[in-house]
Amino acid sequence: MELTQIQREILTALINLQRREGRAVKGEEIAAIIDRNPGTIRNQMQSLKALHLVEGVPGPKGGYRAIAAAYEAINLDGADDVVDVPVIRNGSPVEGATANEITFFTVMRPNQCSGIVQIIGNIRDFDIDDEIEIGPTPVNKTHIKGVVTGRDDTTNRLIFDIKEMAAIPKIPVKNLARAAVTIEPEMTLLEACSKLHLSGARAALVGKNGDRTGLITLEDVVRGIAEGRMEMPVCESMEREFPTVDAEEPLHSAITKLAETGASQVVVTDSKIPLGVLDARDLIRCMIRS
Repeated sequence: MELTQIQREILTALINLQRREGRAVKGEEIAAIIDRNPGTIRNQMQSLKALHLVEGVPGPKGGYRAIAAAYEAINLDGADDVVDVPVIRNGSPVEGATANEITFFTVMRPNQCSGIVQIIGNIRDFDIDDEIEIGPTPVNKTHIKGVVTGRDDTTNRLIFDIKEMAAIPKIPVKNLARAAVTIEPEMTLLEACSKLHLSGARAALVGKNGDRTGLITLEDVVRGIAEGRMEMPVCESMEREFPTVDAEEPLHSAITKLAETGASQVVVTDSKIPLGVLDARDLIRCMIRS
């Protein structure tokens, strides 16, 4: 189906608002997003209705609603369970815009990687050499930074050179966590240091008889020894509150916990029972390997 440029702009804005708000969209809202006169929107809506791409919704809370054929007309996914993928231009979030599709077309050259991103929303404010950030995406939390090198208004796509890109593997936390080392509360910091060294761990749960009430990290132990407290019991130096994440949660949940707390380790739990520890270094190695 051949659509005019303004019809494409109207449909992408309508679909984006409809997805985000979950309701019928007024012509004035579309006009504000694509910077057009509301009268122009109303006139174009008559044509889009005739093409069976939109329908009118009567009443005070009415407006316009895109139907399935509208998604097909501009090559968008009509699934109901989609989420917004943020788009940032020169450090500022682009209101009403979300990334719909990313295609890489240069990946083999060592100093160049380029791609095309389809945007749902208005792209006319993007210019050559603008810095763009996309993500995180919903599946593997990919985040891309680049510079705009071209713009195709007819398909709402931006061409960009990729400067940075990171992705988090879609695996549960339990796949990467290490089995927890347990240290008894009465053990001294010097003894704890030796046990951590022998086990190759950077943190251990503190407790005995299955009751784990704290966490002691290698940094805690080294700090205590440096301050001359090598004979202090671990229970007096351990952390009684520490970040946790369920074993079945995806890796990005663990990364979020570490970012929120500033910790270097997160305790992995099963039915709220601690069973392992995930270190920030393991996460970094996993992302580099992927």
